[in-house]
Amino acid sequence: MAAEFDLVVRGGSMADGTGAPLHQADVAVKGGKIAAVGSVTGRGAEEIDARGLLVTPGFVDIHTHYDGQATWDSRLQPSSWHGVTTAVMGNCGVGFAPVKVGDRQRLIELMEGVEDIPGAALDEGLAWSWESFGQYLDALEARPRDMDLGAQLPHGALRVFVMGERAARLEEATPEEVAQMRRLAGEAMRAGALGFSTSRTLNHRTVKGDPTPSLRASEAELLGIALGMKEAGAGVIEFISDFNTPDPESEFEMIDRLLTASGRPFSVSLAQRHSKPDSWRRLLGLVEGLAAKGHAAKAQVAPRPIGVLQGLQASRIPFSMCRSYKAIANKSVAERLAIMRDSAFRAQLLKEAHEPLRSEMAARLADYDRMFPLGDPPDYEPAEESSLGARARREGRDPREVVYDYLIEGEGRNFIFAPFANFAAYNLDCCSEMMQSPHTLIGLGDGGAHVGIISDGSFPTSLLAHWGRDRATGRLDVSWLVRRQTLDNARAVGLADRGRVAPGYKADLNVINFDKLRVEAPVMKWDLPAGGKRLLQKARGYRATIVSGAVTYRDGEATGALPGRLVRGPQAL
Repeated sequence: MAAEFDLVVRGGSMADGTGAPLHQADVAVKGGKIAAVGSVTGRGAEEIDARGLLVTPGFVDIHTHYDGQATWDSRLQPSSWHGVTTAVMGNCGVGFAPVKVGDRQRLIELMEGVEDIPGAALDEGLAWSWESFGQYLDALEARPRDMDLGAQLPHGALRVFVMGERAARLEEATPEEVAQMRRLAGEAMRAGALGFSTSRTLNHRTVKGDPTPSLRASEAELLGIALGMKEAGAGVIEFISDFNTPDPESEFEMIDRLLTASGRPFSVSLAQRHSKPDSWRRLLGLVEGLAAKGHAAKAQVAPRPIGVLQGLQASRIPFSMCRSYKAIANKSVAERLAIMRDSAFRAQLLKEAHEPLRSEMAARLADYDRMFPLGDPPDYEPAEESSLGARARREGRDPREVVYDYLIEGEGRNFIFAPFANFAAYNLDCCSEMMQSPHTLIGLGDGGAHVGIISDGSFPTSLLAHWGRDRATGRLDVSWLVRRQTLDNARAVGLADRGRVAPGYKADLNVINFDKLRVEAPVMKWDLPAGGKRLLQKARGYRATIVSGAVTYRDGEATGALPGRLVRGPQAL
């Protein structure tokens, strides 16, 4: 007898994406959609025994940077190792379309500087078979993938396309240029962009140190783009800003005017700054104020510290600003390791490390009390006394010596975890508070970006394992955590066809051995185009990940199935 369904997942403990209590259920799939949930009597052409396992919707990651990788790679790793079945890229105002031939290198330099993706890899990997944003989507659509992918229109690329060199000089757009951006924004939304992203932070610079082109874009320019989105009837507006002025309320008043005029949804990045550990509450209050006025406004937050990984394999070590290290920085890991094992070099470098600090970056690289051995499995909520600075005090040693010795242990593969946000009090209580606000979304994982120094594409696994099982206190309900990574994110970006296990929804699923779920230690691979390096981080506990009814990963290994497609614009159920 022919099978009634393509796939049946049987007997799992269901977290259906709504936050409802866990309950046992079968899931039947046919034609890429969920056909039945409950007690399924019909057989499947393929069956997965999920008894004793957690079944969830596929995770929706709304903050990634696969804009380059997606053009040459069918596997959007590391995200696809962490149960992500839909990713949204084009965040932070950076991307590769629209673009004129003469501006391609400028966009590469911007992406390399803002998102730490090797320029040589982008030079070799990008085919540049597009000019308009719609043509870029066509190029993305031509490649099958291990997950679905949606793209946003990046302000940096749009501004350079319209204004050329004047955009890079941060000049104000003329009314004619604003009108052109308005038209192009509308065209991008109609072509299938999920939204528009802009950056107003000084932290975002090109590899040459120039500010991101959108840094000082006027309200008139932003309004023109927002009105183009309104005319297309689609798209989320995504902001990142320093909000550094004494009066962040004034910037939110501008945002209020943009949202009032356009009626578009809005999200903004939010994290705890260590220099002002309580300022995030003020900003979240301003987001709540927008929501109180009827705007669909959310803050994107992270489930763990945001920090860099330092090590001989990474892009940076605590001694990167020292003259002796700069002289060997471009050598291979093995060559640097051999040099650093020399006692004379060690003495000279440690001497230089005692010299007066000359920059904010140098000061951050010398904050030894916020440097932790990452370990395996990685610990993203380390105890204060486990820092390398604290170890040095216990041993009566200079912290620079302790750091130096740790770096050259383990054949130079050790990583130092140095959080710079969300860890001011040496705990994650701020993340708990942020995540539990009804005005936030889980995001900021940056999958595909910061490939030499950050490995946060593993956020979805950390969210479930740490907050749902491992944290000593303040654990959160597993079903609720699943909702935060599925239905809430899907709805926020207009994808009403996914994020829930119910008939008619897209058959994106995870089958998880929750007891064994954990993040593995990151490793450095030199597998980007032109031999570029990137941090990759796998997970354990994912028995199966399913995209449109096809099993893409089984026990963490790719099956060969590539059912993922480009998501063009909002999706109805």
